Amino acid sequence: MTLAPWLQRQRADLLAQRGHAWLLQGPSGLGQYELALSLVQAWLCERAGPDGACGECPSCHAIEVRTHADVCVLMPETAMVALGWPLDEKSQADIDDKKRKPSREIRVEAMRDAVEFAQKTSARGRGKAVLVYPAERMNHISANALLKTLEEPPGDVRFVLATGAAHLLLPTIRSRCMGHQMAWPDVPAAAGWLQAQAGVAQADVPVLLAAAGGRPEEALRMAQEGVTAKSWSAVPAAIVRGDVAALGAWSPVDAVGVLQKLCHDLTVVANGGEPRFFQAADLPANVRLPALLRWSRSLQQSARVAEHPLNAGLMLEALVALAKTTLNSRA
Repeated sequence: MTLAPWLQRQRADLLAQRGHAWLLQGPSGLGQYELALSLVQAWLCERAGPDGACGECPSCHAIEVRTHADVCVLMPETAMVALGWPLDEKSQADIDDKKRKPSREIRVEAMRDAVEFAQKTSARGRGKAVLVYPAERMNHISANALLKTLEEPPGDVRFVLATGAAHLLLPTIRSRCMGHQMAWPDVPAAAGWLQAQAGVAQADVPVLLAAAGGRPEEALRMAQEGVTAKSWSAVPAAIVRGDVAALGAWSPVDAVGVLQKLCHDLTVVANGGEPRFFQAADLPANVRLPALLRWSRSLQQSARVAEHPLNAGLMLEALVALAKTTLNSRA
């Protein structure tokens, strides 16, 4: 696993410290999952050095192909599928038979399996590791199921929890972990790393980094989903026209996020500041602050239900209609 330079430095710092449970926290898109997995790989590596895993031993290979017997990942099933981790046979069968959809939360059944896993003897003799990501996807039942094991872990198991919303975790979970605040890379380092990634055009790098709020992992995700400098810059004008297609490539969750960024920048500009996510020249002029504040409150409400809309298409149409009204408002 090749980490960005700023993640390599954090990994080295964490490996130099002692502890059985880490909480990697900070805004999403800073590489929490990548750092967490690299820690697991280093903990279990047969030839690990002070800076991390060797990447070549059987243990490292088993993690790369997602088959390591001493690694337990706790993720929503949607995240496991996206990141290449296999589901257990029963869950996979239920989903294949359309008995249910992949879970967006960390299921209680998976947490109970993880607690049982922690009690078992290490298969390779180098201990065991449990990776929880994103940790805020534990509900109260699954989080409480983890508490006892976190408090009194078996001697050879270590935990790493990664989150982009630590405030949503139970205080008792946070108190049982050693916290690590994810470091922000500086702009030149983030831009250089992003430019080196396959499929990212050099001209898109500064715009995508701004669109992602300076978070390189988020900028890369946007690029992989087809967002370019041109398409991002065109969003404000398309929303002014009420063009639903401007958000058609995004899920409801991401669409709300895009509109919140637009609302944020317009609110900042209305108060005499500089926009963060869009270029000032791309923003509509003279949008009234009272209308923006009303829109911001509405978007906050939409964010609460965006993961489970009754009809995603109708939700996008409603979001764009309200946005158009707001951006054309003079009251």
